[in-house]
Amino acid sequence: MRTLLQQRRTPIFIIGTVLVLALVLEAGFYLGQQLAYRGMGAKPKFYKEMQAELIALQDTLRARDTELAIRSTRHEVDRQALEMVRKELSSQNEEIAGLVEGLSFYRSLMSTGDVPQGLSLRGLELIAGDNPRQYSFRIVVQQEARKHEQLRGSLTVVVNGVLDGQPAKYSLAELSDDVTDKGADLEFRYFQSVRGTMLLPEGFEPASVTVTAKTTKPTVHEIREEYPWRIEEKFTHVRE
Repeated sequence: MRTLLQQRRTPIFIIGTVLVLALVLEAGFYLGQQLAYRGMGAKPKFYKEMQAELIALQDTLRARDTELAIRSTRHEVDRQALEMVRKELSSQNEEIAGLVEGLSFYRSLMSTGDVPQGLSLRGLELIAGDNPRQYSFRIVVQQEARKHEQLRGSLTVVVNGVLDGQPAKYSLAELSDDVTDKGADLEFRYFQSVRGTMLLPEGFEPASVTVTAKTTKPTVHEIREEYPWRIEEKFTHVRE
C-alpha cells in the first residue's frame, strides 16, 4: 500500500518540480531584463516605445527608398521616351526635306516655259569612304523637256589636282573599277545616276572634277561642267 502511494506521488513531484523551475527561469529572465534596462538607464516602457518607433522609421525609410526608385525609373523612362521622340522628329524632318528635294528634282525634269530644255548635269556628289583616300561618287545626268525621248551616249570624268607640286589629272577610269576607259554608258529618258567608288593615288591632292556628258542618239549633244572637290556628308534624296 505504501509503495503504491509513493508511485502516485512521484509524477506529482516531477510536475511540481518542472513548474517551479519554469517559474524560476521566468523570474530570472524578468529580473535580468530589468537589470539590463537599469544598466542602460532606460525604462522598459520607454524602451519598447523607442523600439516600436525604430521599426516604424525603418518601414518609412524602406517605403521612401521604394518611391525614390520608382521615381528614378520613371524619370529614366521619360528621358528615353523624350529622346526617342526627338530622334523620330529629326528623322521625319529629314524625310520631309528629302521629299521636297526630290519633288523639286522631278519638277525640273518636267519643266516648261523659260527653263532651258535638253541635257543637263545635276552636279557631282562626293562622300568620304571607309579607307583613306577612298571616296564614293554620284553624278546625275538629266533631260529637261516637254517631251522626253530616249537618250543614248556616254559620261567621262577627269579629276584635276596636284602631284608632287606639279599639275596632274586622272580619268575616272584610272581611279575606279566602276567605269571603263570609254567612260560610263548613258541610256535614259528622264535621268540616270552614275555612281561608284574611286581611290586617289598617294600624294595626289584633288582640286576639281571635270564632267562631260555626250549624247549620240537621237541627236548629238555635249555638255561639260567643272566642279570643285567638295566632300558631302551624304547623297541627296534622289530616288534612283
